[in-house]
Amino acid sequence: MITLTIVQGEGRGRVFELSQESIVLGRGTENTVALADYHLSHEHGQILLEEARYIYRDLRSTNGSMVLRGNERIVLGADRPEVVLRDGDRLLLGDPAQPVIIGCRVPEPETAPLVDDPNERVIAVKPRAALEEVAGKLDSDPLSGQALYKAARLLSGRLELEEVLDAVCSAVLALLPRATHAALLLGPTTTVAPSPNATLSGENDGDGRFTTVAARARTKPDSSGAGSGAGRADTHPPSNTPLTSRAVLRRVLHDRAAVIVANAAQELGGSESIMAAKILSTIAVPLWDGERIAGVIQADNRTSSGIFREQDLELLMLLGQQALLAIENARLYRRLKLAEEQLRGEVRYLKGREERRRFADIIGESPAMRAIFQKLEKVIDTRATVCIEGETGTGKELIASAVHYQGRRREKLFVAQNCAAVPETLLESELFGHKKGAFTGADQDKKGLFELADGGTLFLDEIGEMGLSLQAKLLRVLQEGELRPLGSAHVRKVDVRITCATNRDLAREVEGGRFRQDLYYRLMVFPIRLPPLRERREDIPALIAHFMRKYTSEMKKPLAGVSQPAMDLLVAYGWPGNVRELENEVQRLVIQGELDGWIEPEHLSPQLRKAEGVLTRIAPKQGTLKDMMDEIERHLLAEALRNHANNKTKTAETLGITREGLHKKLAKFGM
Repeated sequence: MITLTIVQGEGRGRVFELSQESIVLGRGTENTVALADYHLSHEHGQILLEEARYIYRDLRSTNGSMVLRGNERIVLGADRPEVVLRDGDRLLLGDPAQPVIIGCRVPEPETAPLVDDPNERVIAVKPRAALEEVAGKLDSDPLSGQALYKAARLLSGRLELEEVLDAVCSAVLALLPRATHAALLLGPTTTVAPSPNATLSGENDGDGRFTTVAARARTKPDSSGAGSGAGRADTHPPSNTPLTSRAVLRRVLHDRAAVIVANAAQELGGSESIMAAKILSTIAVPLWDGERIAGVIQADNRTSSGIFREQDLELLMLLGQQALLAIENARLYRRLKLAEEQLRGEVRYLKGREERRRFADIIGESPAMRAIFQKLEKVIDTRATVCIEGETGTGKELIASAVHYQGRRREKLFVAQNCAAVPETLLESELFGHKKGAFTGADQDKKGLFELADGGTLFLDEIGEMGLSLQAKLLRVLQEGELRPLGSAHVRKVDVRITCATNRDLAREVEGGRFRQDLYYRLMVFPIRLPPLRERREDIPALIAHFMRKYTSEMKKPLAGVSQPAMDLLVAYGWPGNVRELENEVQRLVIQGELDGWIEPEHLSPQLRKAEGVLTRIAPKQGTLKDMMDEIERHLLAEALRNHANNKTKTAETLGITREGLHKKLAKFGM
């Protein structure tokens, strides 16, 4: 009997004492253990009782399963769908951040130890170290080499795993004329769904099981016991006849070697599986994956026409290594197919999500941001060049990526380049590419970013940092749609949409002769100005909530939230670094916050806490809301003028308003 206790989840505290051979866990109400948690699958997992052991198997659940064993986490998936449960294990089901946790009390299985018989007569034992010597013998035995080649050919050209497993058994029967039955067992890291005729057999030298994944019987064995291995391999063996022996498997795992046993009923102690199958001699070889036994091939002779020889053992050892390689290749092929299918599904999902949720990743409901969204709606499906202006940290690249991924070019590449991060001499090569030998170090041809983004979008960040000579070449690409790589005599046509960003005033740069006027007009087809965070303070709570969800999930550290006094300080702060500074502050708060605790003013950075004293000092004691706000505004204007020695131009820049706007406010308050 197994006892399951729900430690975490909606059913916390419930206890199940179960003796069934099959226990299904999941959201379905008809399950043996019904769990109401929304992130579980309908049939999430299954516990099976097999050979006095309880085995948990993940039923391809959406959010997966893990087993917590002490400090070790065993993740179940395509490579390892199941694990033998031990007493004290905990099942972690569903969402990895907040899983349903189920404690397991499992009775220890009663297993008989392997005891060596002093009178036992084993014909041959070959450890892994003998493989190289065995392979060397083929040079002097061409007939054996030819037989091995013919058998190994049955494995070639097969990519589907089931076909490879079947071919292994067929190859064994082709290689060993005396074999009447062949079976393949694989360990937990290579286990696939067993065939209907397969039986579960044995246990490996770890904590999992070996599973019979393929088995064959020769329906018309060669009566002579020798020859070419004539006879047809049948996928349907004699009814109720086990194809593998637990005793043989245990012998291989105990000795960690390939073995031949004659008159197996006597040599292996009269095992029930051997007696029932009437095995007269058997041969079993491990499939070595380094020092690990990944599987076992077993061949039986159930006639009295002859026993296996040492040469048969050696040939089967060599075939086993080829078989393991074919199995691993097929498993890799299957994983690549599954990954491709999953990737296609994710692409379809993401495309659908983007179509349903326009600009979902851009946080903001303020009037300033709604105006930005309206502009984006008008420009995304055009070829117009978009120039995004704004202070550092306002999210210019996020807007540029939205222009690409919401537009008609979403299927092509979005390529970003920071013009300030690369010296001008290298930036030209990055943008336009070069031919081999164009300059010192150009040892091969290189495609530029314009060619990589052909059909898509190229985002040039900090374009105001680009030198004048490079600006001229960029202008040609914008006007003619063609470029010439460094060192090339030929021009190439490209179809690239340009989006750019700058935190400089490009109009002033043109006046100062630092930016080409003709390029300025080409870039300013559709300018978008992103407001600094201080101009859209109403978006700050939503941004904080977004970053809190991001980092609490990433760090698996839930917090209660931000207290109102702390939120007031966060909203009141000027945020010179804009959204980027806000994100960094929230990340720091999550790191230092207490589990399930609140963010309080004392947790904030020193520069944010300064605002607390200012608000206390200037807070008006009474009056209407308008009077109190005017008093606060008058104080802030006076402080700003004092900080800049009454320089109205610098004061207006600091406050984020125009000089004319500052004069109006000063006149309003008689200052």
